[in-house]
Amino acid sequence: MEGLVDDVMRDVLTEIGGIDWCVTEFIRVTNSLLPVKTFHRLAPELLQQSKTRAGTPVRLQLLGSDPACLADNAARAAELGAPVIDLNFGCPAPTVNRHRGGAVLLKEPQTLYEIITSVRAAVPADIPVTAKMRLGYEDTSLTLDCARAINAAGAAELTVHARTKVEGYKPPAHWEWFARIKDVIDIPLIANGEVWTLEDYCNIRAVSQCETIMIGRGLIAAPDFAKRIKHLQQTGSQLLPEPWADVLAHVDNLFMQCQLRAGDSSYAVSRVKQWLNQLKRTYIEAGDFFNEIRSIREPEQLKTRLNAAR
Repeated sequence: MEGLVDDVMRDVLTEIGGIDWCVTEFIRVTNSLLPVKTFHRLAPELLQQSKTRAGTPVRLQLLGSDPACLADNAARAAELGAPVIDLNFGCPAPTVNRHRGGAVLLKEPQTLYEIITSVRAAVPADIPVTAKMRLGYEDTSLTLDCARAINAAGAAELTVHARTKVEGYKPPAHWEWFARIKDVIDIPLIANGEVWTLEDYCNIRAVSQCETIMIGRGLIAAPDFAKRIKHLQQTGSQLLPEPWADVLAHVDNLFMQCQLRAGDSSYAVSRVKQWLNQLKRTYIEAGDFFNEIRSIREPEQLKTRLNAAR
């Protein structure tokens, strides 16, 4: 979700409602203590009690492979106000994996244990340390070993994306694995992977027996998805997805916030096109509007089209 679910997107989505908490894009840790400005750039919510403007808590995620360096950066993040430190062992990006980050560490359960142990010791006891992993790198031969290592090291929660790195985002997600993982850990397990609809949500709850579901791409494709899940939980009835006019208003909100950040550069235009490409999974109109603005490069031109469309 790097480059997609930044603080602007988090702000837009949490304003719609239904989201219990968010996680930042990963903050890459290599061999140094990152400056405060890096944390504030990638997690500006730290400056507002680690919450979005809608009041939704934001957890801070770190990615790396050096236990001592991750511990130092986790301690700094805690000092800056991070309410939870999340550790990324799931990123499938080849560049990240080549530099020994993300899912490639699932080949090394002992390293997972050492990282979490070091981070847990470095931050105050009242700040949870959590982790996210996939089922493995090339296969599932070490899935349970990795889960055991994360559990034994003192993680407070474990989120599992139910595919290996090699499988990437190719359907299906293997929800049947959650029951096996739950059998070998005694911390809460959060299920993730291939949840796009309310039917998917109900099915993954039934198969995984997990109380909490993490949603990534499904929420980008349907911005009110979490709100509809919350309504289902509270009432037992289903809301229809928002009409396209309402979704277009969210797109306009993203556009305006990106403009405030980057002025008249093409950044805001690129972000809108990026989101439309995700939205077209749920809304045919998103694909149509993308085709209308495909050649636009200037923010003023896009603003005119957005106003006309609304």
